Amino acid sequence: MATLIAMFAGFFSKKLLHPTYPAERAYKVEVPETATAEADAPAAPAEPDPVTPLLAAADPAAGQKLVRACAACHTFEQGGANKVGPNLWNIVNNKHAHAEGFAYSDAMKSQEGPWDYEHLNKFLANPKATIPGTKMNFAGIKKVEDRANLIAYLRTLSDSPAPLP
Repeated sequence: MATLIAMFAGFFSKKLLHPTYPAERAYKVEVPETATAEADAPAAPAEPDPVTPLLAAADPAAGQKLVRACAACHTFEQGGANKVGPNLWNIVNNKHAHAEGFAYSDAMKSQEGPWDYEHLNKFLANPKATIPGTKMNFAGIKKVEDRANLIAYLRTLSDSPAPLP
């Protein structure tokens, strides 16, 4: 009985109210036609703040704490095994794709020059934008101070650390 009442209530309400529906089911937004091609172009990723001025005062101990998040994919000791990511011993001022036996992406293998301080800074800020096609699945470190501390720690991972700029 309740089902019949519900069915008839719906039928009669439509007959009594006569709902009207718009011809188009959308809301039009007026856009001025003075938009330039620059507005349509995708914005280039913002350059991270430079890390070089902060390295002299950076704290390697704070960087060592930050590296704990990296330890899931990387090792840091001399002669350490490669994991999902390569071993990072002696990374500062070393060539890209430096770890023997690690399967780097073609994008990483094609990089010119060493991992200097500013290149590490850019990569740690946004790996996918710095080297499109990298296998590194990491969002990046937003704070320049944290990147400086991390790079200062990575610098210590060497028999002869790279000189500070």
